Amino acid sequence: MEKIIKGYLFSFVLCFSFLSIWACSSDKEEAEKTAEKTLTVDTNKIDFANTGNDVNIKVTTNARTWKISSADTKWLELSQTSGVTGSVLVKITALENTGKEARTAVITITSDETSPIQIAVSQAGGAAAPGLYPSYNTNPIAADQTGMSSNAVQLAAKIKLGWNIGNTMEATGGETAWGNPKVTKALIDAVKANGFNAIRIPCSWNQNLANASTAQIQTAWLNRVKEVVQYCVDNDMYVLVNIHWDGGWLENNITEAKKEETNAKQKAFWEQIATHLRDFDEHLLFASANEPAVEDAAQMAVLTSYHQTFIDAVRSTGGKNAYRTLVVQGPTTDIEKTNKLMTVLPTDTAANRMMVEVHYYTPWNFAGLTKDESWGKMFYYWGSGYHSATDTERNANWGEEADLEKNFKLMKTQFVDKGIPVLLGEFGAIRRTSLTGDALTLHLASRAYYLKTVVKTARANGLLPFYWDEGSTGDNSFGIFKRSDNTVFDSQALTALKEGLQ
Repeated sequence: MEKIIKGYLFSFVLCFSFLSIWACSSDKEEAEKTAEKTLTVDTNKIDFANTGNDVNIKVTTNARTWKISSADTKWLELSQTSGVTGSVLVKITALENTGKEARTAVITITSDETSPIQIAVSQAGGAAAPGLYPSYNTNPIAADQTGMSSNAVQLAAKIKLGWNIGNTMEATGGETAWGNPKVTKALIDAVKANGFNAIRIPCSWNQNLANASTAQIQTAWLNRVKEVVQYCVDNDMYVLVNIHWDGGWLENNITEAKKEETNAKQKAFWEQIATHLRDFDEHLLFASANEPAVEDAAQMAVLTSYHQTFIDAVRSTGGKNAYRTLVVQGPTTDIEKTNKLMTVLPTDTAANRMMVEVHYYTPWNFAGLTKDESWGKMFYYWGSGYHSATDTERNANWGEEADLEKNFKLMKTQFVDKGIPVLLGEFGAIRRTSLTGDALTLHLASRAYYLKTVVKTARANGLLPFYWDEGSTGDNSFGIFKRSDNTVFDSQALTALKEGLQ
């Protein structure tokens, strides 16, 4: 009897356990069924420049799957058409709009478990015919030399070490589109407190138009740039505002075929920029372009016309702009090409108020290459005393100290010695933190030596160094400052830059 009772009890407990498991499983399944499914995207509107450009959108969902599509696939391209649970960036690419009329499309994101989302897309029409842009030099004023006493050479002597607010004011899609927060006064204060006395603001304009057909820049954007310039000037810092890549409307169109059209936009933009920022004293400099794509003398002649239009437009607005120091870029801002092709500079009504700009990421294998290529491998180690005895294939075998000295000496001879300062508008080398152990230690030491040597050699030859900081702090990044809290992230690199000044 006792055995029978125990058997019943065992069966009862077993059944109860199975029932509990089934109940829990059912509850879990029911919870999953009833949990609210969401599908979100970080924008509901995209405005593309007529030249064509990319915008990243962030899709986030807890649904199992989702799809993204466009009703017009002829001029819009998507980096992917579907996804799963989590967050992902989808790159939307608009091709150039060669027509005169603006065009629109709708991007739709759907999931079987949520309501669909739509993003309205628009793209400006092509530029108006040359000469049809209105003049934006609507209130030129008399020349005013107040606060503008320094010529270019005297101003260059005041600029010690510069820093780029990279991947921010020029970011396609808006100031924060490439992952950096909006520029604050606290950030500029931190940069000044850590040894920099000059700021370069890479800046876009073409994506910030109020009216593409008239090349009218949004007043809100002009005001925002002015606000950031003020942060710098309030810190007694020198600041450079340029027209950066900006969708490539200038940089990719240095041809006779595009010469008239591009000059028309260059004139319209700089009349507006110069007028809006006219009241700043000599702490503010203007730069015509960024890295104009020029390969030969014919293209160089076209680029010179773009620089001439820039200078004429700024000077025409009067006031302090009549004396402002202006910066023109060498072909591709490459030192060897600049030495070879930039034999004639544009003319200027203001004497001795011009600088030339070049950039330096040599050797690229060390400074920026992130994967081995058919033409060369990545370098992890640069400079005398910093080569690896074990990882020898990663030692730099060109572009070291002798080449650095040779390159900067070219600029000294061609420009600096003739009273034309040279701005080293960008330079730097990525931090390869995927390395480990002794390899990482040696790489970081050689990188610090590279940065110190570039600054030291630049200063010795009269070049003004501006470090490229794109705000990133991960592998293959340049960031020195952690912009989320305005603290120093890379003290080794910062120390090296400042040691180069000694």
